[in-house]
Amino acid sequence: MTPYDAFAKAFHRHRTRDPNARIRLGVSERLGELPDPSLAEARSCVDEARSLLTQLDALPRDTLDFDDNLDIDLARLTLEAEIHRQSYTWNGRTRLQQTPSAGDEIGEGIFQLLINDPRPAEERLADILQRLEGLPDYLDALVERLDTPVARWAAMDLAKVAELPGLFTNVCDWAEEERWSAGAQLAAACDHAGSALHDYSERLRAIPTTEALHLDDETARRLVALRGIDLSFEQLHRIARDFLARNAEELEALRARLAPKYGLAPEASVEALEAELERRHVLDAPDGDFDCILARYEEERERIVEFVRQRDLFPIPDDQSLRILRTPAFMTPSIPAGAMMSPPPFRSGTRTSLVYLTLSRELLSEHTELGIPVMMIHEGIPGHHLQLAAAASHSSIIRRHMEAMDQAEGWTTMLEDYMLDVGYANELAEEVRFTGLRDIARIGARVAIDLFFMTGERDYLEVGVECDLGPADPFEAAGSLLGAVTGFVPGRVQAELNWYSQERGYPLSYLAGNHLVWELKSDVEAAQRGRVEGQELDRAFHRAFLEAGSMPVRFLRRVFARKGLLDEAARPSS
Repeated sequence: MTPYDAFAKAFHRHRTRDPNARIRLGVSERLGELPDPSLAEARSCVDEARSLLTQLDALPRDTLDFDDNLDIDLARLTLEAEIHRQSYTWNGRTRLQQTPSAGDEIGEGIFQLLINDPRPAEERLADILQRLEGLPDYLDALVERLDTPVARWAAMDLAKVAELPGLFTNVCDWAEEERWSAGAQLAAACDHAGSALHDYSERLRAIPTTEALHLDDETARRLVALRGIDLSFEQLHRIARDFLARNAEELEALRARLAPKYGLAPEASVEALEAELERRHVLDAPDGDFDCILARYEEERERIVEFVRQRDLFPIPDDQSLRILRTPAFMTPSIPAGAMMSPPPFRSGTRTSLVYLTLSRELLSEHTELGIPVMMIHEGIPGHHLQLAAAASHSSIIRRHMEAMDQAEGWTTMLEDYMLDVGYANELAEEVRFTGLRDIARIGARVAIDLFFMTGERDYLEVGVECDLGPADPFEAAGSLLGAVTGFVPGRVQAELNWYSQERGYPLSYLAGNHLVWELKSDVEAAQRGRVEGQELDRAFHRAFLEAGSMPVRFLRRVFARKGLLDEAARPSS
């Protein structure tokens, strides 16, 4: 075994230390364990990550090829980001001390074992039983870890935990359907787990909380840099202002053309047109039955795939699958409208993604005949599912562990425009584009709010949008901006703000990635001008992007240069 292979193996072992990570990654070992929420475990992980950095520094890079050297840089970024995430403090405490996480850490693992695991039912049920029986000890360790958590995050966890008994009931129903021999033991474990969750909720409510969530400027900048994004906060803020201004201009041009078409006065507002389009194109869900909406998404998925195949726009592997599900109740506090869970990269067989849709009466306006195409382009093929299914098949162990949100979100948000540009939804192209522009305005607001939540600097909320930024409560001020930019219903605004506040640096990755991917595409077009152009160049761009695997866009530029698609001397203009 070479030193590089030994490092990659140790890196994989480290990154699969957490049992929920093993489920997400498709490693079927010791899946009945719950994560260890203790600070001691976090410190041990940091020590191990530092040891891996030392091992990495000793690798003979001059003997390695281009891809191995690139992977070393990606591994370094991943390890340094992990160490920083577990070590930085605000309010004199670490992130773990201030983040109650029972709802996510209990619910997501069990749900994946229930819904997205190809092993026999008895093996999965045995793992769930072991998790449920270990739940009281897990909750005790979690409470011991917490020290003055952020109030908003405590409320989020309480809301998620309240929905877990419903998940447990689904597990028991499944065991009964399977006539599982340990069904009675499972039912008893579910009852005990429910009692333990009730006790946990009472203990969490009794812990003093804080409203303070802002970091110091240096910590915040370091956090974003370790996501692989080489744009300063000042650049990001300017990009957000410019994006929102362009978005408003394009919306206004579409409004002027569409208002008369829909019988509205020429001076009708963007909001009035949006309301009329929703009224005309809304899907009905009689008596709260949302199956018809799920079926409509399935139909749209098939239409998009057929459109892509006919024009040979993207390489689509045969061994891939996409499932569309309603968001489980315990996940709705942090999934505003939809989300995608990518294929486990270390699981053999069909690369399967899960698309979650958050459905309710209040959110029906998020799921219209105009919004569904944009959602499926973003989450399915050619968006997240296609890119991450391809990335999950990459030969590199390091890249299969990478989470490069600027690359992933830049790809999908670019495609929302690109697919309309090449003729998809042609019969309602302007209406779909209007709806898409209205929705994608969120990514401009996300930059402003992410920067504000991280630093507490209200100037970041000033992005040329008329709204009330005066409230002292940061969530009220941020919600005012988000609502003004997007017109989202209050429930979605609050769910968006929930995850913005916790996933620092992720929300801004959408627009940062969109900017960087379009910039990369523009630079490729300039480098290839006169040689390869049009859809032939698009196909080459898409193929190179999808074959590269997961990595931040600034590393992806090296791959494109290596393939001869980009001038090696080219540098981003931002």
